[in-house]
Amino acid sequence: MTENLNIEPLNEELPSNYADRLGIYYTQLVTPKQKKDNGQFFTPIPITRLMASYCSVSKKVIKILDPGCGTAVLSCALVEHLVQTKKNLEIIDLVAYETAPDLILFSQKTLTYLKKWLQDRDIRFQYIIHIHDFVLENAHVLKSENPQDLFGTKNSGELFDIIISNPPYFKLARDDKKTMAASELVSGQPNIYSFFLGIAAKLLLDKGELLFITPRSFASGNYFRAFRELFFKTVQLNKIHLFNSRKDTFNRDSVLQETLVIKATRENIDPNTKVLISSSEGLKDINEPTVKDFNFSNLVDLNSKEKILHLPINDEEENILNLVSTWQNVLGDYNIHISTGPVVAFRAWGFIQNTFENSNVLLAPLFWLHNVSKMILEWPKQQKEKGQFIRIEQGSKSLLIPNKNYILLRRFSTKDDKSRLIAAPYFCNYVSSDFIGVENKLNYIYRKKGHLERNEVVGLCTLLNSKLFDTYFQIFNGNVNVSATELREMRFPLLDDIKIIGNKIILSNDYSMSNVNNIVGEFLEFETIEN
Repeated sequence: MTENLNIEPLNEELPSNYADRLGIYYTQLVTPKQKKDNGQFFTPIPITRLMASYCSVSKKVIKILDPGCGTAVLSCALVEHLVQTKKNLEIIDLVAYETAPDLILFSQKTLTYLKKWLQDRDIRFQYIIHIHDFVLENAHVLKSENPQDLFGTKNSGELFDIIISNPPYFKLARDDKKTMAASELVSGQPNIYSFFLGIAAKLLLDKGELLFITPRSFASGNYFRAFRELFFKTVQLNKIHLFNSRKDTFNRDSVLQETLVIKATRENIDPNTKVLISSSEGLKDINEPTVKDFNFSNLVDLNSKEKILHLPINDEEENILNLVSTWQNVLGDYNIHISTGPVVAFRAWGFIQNTFENSNVLLAPLFWLHNVSKMILEWPKQQKEKGQFIRIEQGSKSLLIPNKNYILLRRFSTKDDKSRLIAAPYFCNYVSSDFIGVENKLNYIYRKKGHLERNEVVGLCTLLNSKLFDTYFQIFNGNVNVSATELREMRFPLLDDIKIIGNKIILSNDYSMSNVNNIVGEFLEFETIEN
């Protein structure tokens, strides 16, 4: 496909611009499916320059790693930044990885031109392109606590001053050889980008810097818990840039993904280190970002089990995070639990039906995601292949839960939903049945021993549906999933305050979102929340 690659650098063209032109050409040669299957989404020039600008390494000899180089646009942008800002620079060593055969020639052409460009500036440039798999070649470093332990082992001495990358993004099977090699980073469904991040953190020299652009999904959720545990004890977070638009970041590849740029340094972890968080809508305003800074301890609780990363980007979100930090309790402290609906539809078709029968068959209501709206449970609500009843018989007993008071909460929102948290109250007198069914795309909140009081149900529902709580949730959640793990880690006001909020809604008999936000804002003295 690339045997006759005749695209040459223009006169005085920056190497990054040349690499970008090659990337555009390559993108025209392959199908969208090929790019998606290989996780190939080339970094736009404005982002490469933002990432490069975060680098503060200043040495005469600098060793760089680009573990998924593509056309090497990131390496070029980084080198250009170093040349422009580091006057004592003499030697640059680059180690790059690229496994896609069709891309190797592009990488070589870019780096050959970069070498000539540096020669003209009296800087020696040495590079090597590995065609081996980065994860399989380097996963052994995950087993080491100290980078110096690597000496005398495979790839002895391969530690770096700067590691820059836009890694591939795709899920891996649990039995994939890369998953097994990087098992220290696996706590659920793995995504390859977290392997690149985790391994890169271990390949940094002392004071070495890591510069990555990735999805923000690693910030929370059980699937990335093991990764966060290793990452946040290996490197110190310094800077994060968030893109508010899903569409604009990789717009020429038609990627819908919440992404961020991250800078971290290999050094002792200090909870009081200031972390700069900036944000832009997309690429057009990337050089005019909103900027805030926080103590690292305000963004990640290193004493917690989950080590969730909170990412507030404006004054309102900062104020919400400050308010939540004054709350000391999670739902478990009130003997309130969260579980995922046990009815997996494709496994339970034999028990599910859409019509009610007489006393010959015992039926329980079955609640699906589409039955749950904010503060409202709509059942029965007919929808194709989503039967509203489930049989109560010996084979289905393990799928049913006792009929008592619950909060039903959607586990997924659509990418167009403004809210991630969508919850409805359920009361045991809703139907005459000893059991109910809850489909797997819903979470349910309950008191394991005893029952939730009516004002507790309404109070919790009111909080979860409020703009305040939805904003709080989106500060750390970067995807459309609402996991039970994240809900268990969320902080809540005192239980008596939850009951008071519930009573206010019940007495008003107004379950509208306007009233919900007014009552929550007034009671918690948080008046900046818009309805």
